[in-house]
Amino acid sequence: MVKIKFLTLKDMDLENKKVLVRVDYNVSIKNGMVEDDTRLKASIPTINKLLEKHCKIILMSHLGRPSELLKKGKSFGEVKKELTLMPVAEDLADILGMEVILAEDSIGLDSVSTHLPEGDIILLENIQFNRGETKNDDKFAKQLASLADIYVNDGFGQSHREYASFCAITKHLPSCAGLLVEKEAKELSKILNPQRPFVAIVAGAKSDKIGALRLLAKKADKILIGGVLANTFLKAKGCDIGASKFDEGTFAVADEIMNVAGEKIKLPSDSVIADSFDNDAKTKIARTGEIPDGWMALDIGPETVISYKNELKDAKTILWAGPLGVFEMEKFSAGTKEIGHFIGSLNAVKIVGGGDSAAAVNSFNLVEKMTHVSTGGGASLEFIEKEGKLPALIALDNCCNRPK
Repeated sequence: MVKIKFLTLKDMDLENKKVLVRVDYNVSIKNGMVEDDTRLKASIPTINKLLEKHCKIILMSHLGRPSELLKKGKSFGEVKKELTLMPVAEDLADILGMEVILAEDSIGLDSVSTHLPEGDIILLENIQFNRGETKNDDKFAKQLASLADIYVNDGFGQSHREYASFCAITKHLPSCAGLLVEKEAKELSKILNPQRPFVAIVAGAKSDKIGALRLLAKKADKILIGGVLANTFLKAKGCDIGASKFDEGTFAVADEIMNVAGEKIKLPSDSVIADSFDNDAKTKIARTGEIPDGWMALDIGPETVISYKNELKDAKTILWAGPLGVFEMEKFSAGTKEIGHFIGSLNAVKIVGGGDSAAAVNSFNLVEKMTHVSTGGGASLEFIEKEGKLPALIALDNCCNRPK
């Protein structure tokens, strides 16, 4: 396996430099305010390190998907108003206790303004307002690079994207990883060469876990399946899942994965089922394969909780990717909560793969009991699937290995 290498902040001469930092501030905005500032706080160590070195910091991030709104016929002005990073700048200023200036007109559809406002910390407007970002456009990357002396990637959650602000830009500036990206790569690498027994929990509702599952089928000692993924595997085995949701993409490869993994894969023996997708729904416990018509599985059942704890108890490495039920609803949170607290009590390397599983860990106040909670759901899974070779990290590796 070829190991990705990259420079870090300690390798760079940062004193009094202009530093362009790619962060991941793609957060939910409600009523003009940031709903969850976890991603903002994750970037603070790198920002503080740069401030110590008297750097001028230019942050860049995207928010939402401007191109989709433009395709739907909204004007550029309407999109700018809807997906501005102004609420992020305000929230970040509160966290840091210092001014963060949003460069409101910095990013155009085909341009970058080089006339930035004065200030120690500048946040460029939504980087995806420029069409070149998602195309990994070299001209756009060169315009961004003209703003600074050094480039820092501290946006792990988007490092699996081949975007200009992650990849092409490294051709035009001395480049390194920020403290967050350095930490993510170090901690997630523990999954690639795990202490054994290695147990993976793979659950949730998304179909983005197929690649990781293929690798885990060979690498893990046990794989505990939950959520929509469990419904999908059970349906593939011919079990009646009632009205339970399943994923078509995973269904198509479920047999292949089960054939490779064999007895490593553990599926629920019972579920908490409901007559509707609602916290006020009628509920009961049903054995696997015995879900009545019109009812749906929304959490693992008490027997499965006991069984999964037994599978986890001797683990030395645990990967948790996806909640085991609809934990956002109190009636269907018990399985995720109980397994989460049990994992927290174990003496093992415990890696939480971002996304909904990270939200669950936050919800149940378990962050401090985990070895690492990733800031990137899709990025962490792709890191595992591709054994560390994410596009943005490859770009840093190429930059590191270029002749000086």
